[in-house]
Amino acid sequence: MPVLRQVVGDTLRGLRLRQRRTLREVSSSARVSLGYLSEVERGQKEPSSELLAAICGALDVELSELFWQVSATLRREEKLAIAGGRMAAMPGAGSARISVAPGGEAIGPRVRALPTVAA
Repeated sequence: MPVLRQVVGDTLRGLRLRQRRTLREVSSSARVSLGYLSEVERGQKEPSSELLAAICGALDVELSELFWQVSATLRREEKLAIAGGRMAAMPGAGSARISVAPGGEAIGPRVRALPTVAA
């Protein structure tokens, strides 16, 4: 699963490119250095909430829209990881491994499948 800062950066870059704007234009409007904005877009820097608000303002995008798009991407990646029989460790959550039982249900380290009871 991708790191949050990478998804945020990819999403910001996508928003900027869809508007056909340059890094220079957005960095000037957001009052952030071009190099720092580039690092944020490449997922190399973790932007503060103030910086995200400034970049979103420069892109004329609500902060909630950015978070919605980031959330949708993370949700999609998590589903792909589970479907593939693995789940990457999430920051702050420790490591986890998901196995897929013969019936197709995901089984984690502290969860076990219960036998099916006939009605």
